[in-house]
Amino acid sequence: MNINWHSIFNDFEKIKVLIVGDAMIDCYMWGIINRQSPEAPIPIVDIEKYEKKLGGAANVASNIKALGATPILCSVIGNEDKGFLDLMKDKKLSTKGILQEGRKTTVKTRIISENKHQLRVDEEDNFPIVNQYKFIKHTTNLMNNADVIIFQDYNKGVLTKDVIKSLIKYAKIKKIPILADPKKENYWEYKDVNIFKPNLKELKDSISKNESLRSDSIFKIVSKQRKKLNADCFLLTLSEKGVFIQSKNINKQIPATIRNIVDVSGAGDSVIATAALALSLKLDYYNIGRLANLAGGLSCEKIGVNPIEKEKLLKEVSCLN
Repeated sequence: MNINWHSIFNDFEKIKVLIVGDAMIDCYMWGIINRQSPEAPIPIVDIEKYEKKLGGAANVASNIKALGATPILCSVIGNEDKGFLDLMKDKKLSTKGILQEGRKTTVKTRIISENKHQLRVDEEDNFPIVNQYKFIKHTTNLMNNADVIIFQDYNKGVLTKDVIKSLIKYAKIKKIPILADPKKENYWEYKDVNIFKPNLKELKDSISKNESLRSDSIFKIVSKQRKKLNADCFLLTLSEKGVFIQSKNINKQIPATIRNIVDVSGAGDSVIATAALALSLKLDYYNIGRLANLAGGLSCEKIGVNPIEKEKLLKEVSCLN
């Protein structure tokens, strides 16, 4: 069956996506190494360029925006926002879903030289958010206008067990499709979602030491977990090997397109953002997997987190038919 991808992409603009999860700032310091420090056996990096970008759940929102849809980001940051709200406004993203409290705003700073990461410095708190009830109430109010919901979990404290349980329950009442990108801490809390999207490391962390993740065993492990989670679809990202997708009607690995992989940061964000829009438009899971697989690959062609380029993705996906 041929799909009119141009029509699908045009319909993205009708969709409102609620993203719930850990938002952060990704900083990049680009420089040159030309000498060693006299104070310790380490290189000195002369910084030439400094960039701040939206990361984590905020990068998912950036991807949704870049694809033409309307994102609503719900997260909790620190009272000292480190420029996060200005970054949101610069990208014309709504801040009405953002709450602030006494915690650090997560900032990840990468020092890059000679086209590779030399060092990463993290500023963050990962304890549970203090005002969980307030966040649940605020988010459910915004949920009423959403066409699809994404849980983007980076294990930084926003998505607690109570938050996840309450929001999934409300979404099910409202019949809003749900996607979840889990982390180890709350992996098994995302029950009854439409698409469950771990990566290979997260899958490995979720199994016992007695189980092995060989290519011939992934099917059985995914099948077992999908049933345990009661998920409609299991979308497993496999890095350079593409994605593995399973539902009651499909069980297939979709290979990645050969391309120049520069940086895998943010690839999962592009995958889940694209999958959410396709799910909202009721595409079948196989074509959701194909589209999301291309989106993840494209995001790896540049250093750092970068929203997907809509026209470039449309050009590639149009060749699938």
